[in-house]
Amino acid sequence: MRKELKVFNIIWLGQSLSLLGSKMSLFALGIWIWQLTGNATDLALFGFFAQVPQIFMLFISGTIVDRWNRKLLIIAADCVIGVLTIMLLILYSTNHLQIWYLYLSLAIMGFFGQFQSLAFSASISTLVPKSDYVRASSMGFLAKYGSSIIGPALAGYLYLKIDLSGIMLIDITTFLFAIGMVSFVHIPPPKSESLEQKKGLNIVKEFRVGLDYLTKHNSLLFLLCLVSMFWFFHDMGGSLYSAMILARSNGDPKVLGAVASAAGFGGVVGALLMSKWGKFQRQVDGVQLGMIGAGLSKTIFGLGTGLFVWAPMQFCSSLNFPVMGSSVNSIWLQKVDPEIQGRVFSIRMMIIKIVSSISYLIAGPLADHVFEPAMRSGELTAKIFGWLFGTEKGSGIALLYVISALAMLLVGLSGYGFQRLRNLESLIPDYDH
Repeated sequence: MRKELKVFNIIWLGQSLSLLGSKMSLFALGIWIWQLTGNATDLALFGFFAQVPQIFMLFISGTIVDRWNRKLLIIAADCVIGVLTIMLLILYSTNHLQIWYLYLSLAIMGFFGQFQSLAFSASISTLVPKSDYVRASSMGFLAKYGSSIIGPALAGYLYLKIDLSGIMLIDITTFLFAIGMVSFVHIPPPKSESLEQKKGLNIVKEFRVGLDYLTKHNSLLFLLCLVSMFWFFHDMGGSLYSAMILARSNGDPKVLGAVASAAGFGGVVGALLMSKWGKFQRQVDGVQLGMIGAGLSKTIFGLGTGLFVWAPMQFCSSLNFPVMGSSVNSIWLQKVDPEIQGRVFSIRMMIIKIVSSISYLIAGPLADHVFEPAMRSGELTAKIFGWLFGTEKGSGIALLYVISALAMLLVGLSGYGFQRLRNLESLIPDYDH
């Protein structure tokens, strides 16, 4: 194995185990919130507070990632998140944990987690050759969905055995392992910047570098808009996902864990296929086909009322995300010079997280105060859609979920109508090595 790929694999392994622990904790905390309040809004805000701080951090994080030691940034972020998890464990163990404490901790974790995510993403182009970009991106999805197989299923079972405190202890252990793995490797920095760039740190000027690149290459900006629209509707449904399943399964954590594991299996299969297959001849095709496949699968998922529909549809849905995500990442890695990837990627992530946060913020109130009351027996909406969704608790959430899934499908189909997107890869040349 080539040395650079060996280093990438070591970092990937550590971060994968850390992600597994985080998945377990987040899953268990979601169950704790539902048991405490029973509101979709509280679960949706769980995602909102994790997202919002990242938006503000992205204004400067791209510049910092391009200029500072990326290895130290990953380690520092892991340390901060680990300490916060320990604090949550102490609060829970002493019966002092409140929802607003959890929201605040999630906000701080999101703040520092952004450095970790961006530093790792920007390091791919300095750790692996261009021919392995899709494979490296696929491994990232493999870690994400692999943890989604084991994490929720394990947490759903252990929640009844060792409680939230035991699950958080496992999470803390995985953080320590991840820090240890990164500590023993070297992450090469990007090529040296010009003397003018090294003279001082002007955040606004550096931010403009990334923004100017996007406005100059407006086909990439168009791709970013399309992907952002997709994630807006995806996260609207995603923020309601746990509430819908818990409402329709009498709050059974094992059912939620089984569905999440099915999603993980689909994601792993998709990531393995992309890792083995490599890539589409035109990466844009992978982006749009992934969107369409996910939208179709999630539409059927929202119509289901039990594991016999939920599990296979989550598998099919998640199968599409490594296809879409690997194709998107490969386009950005090929078209953007590594020296400014941190700044460009930070703007890309900022826009997606802004629309995602708006989605998280409005989804819960829409479900609790508009769609759920509208689907009560006797209401006009219930008379129209009741035969399809039912009128029990969770029916309104399911209706909103299906609407968001259909919108995802339409976003994917709409991309075929724009020539600038279809021809993106020929309109913008790859960066010079």
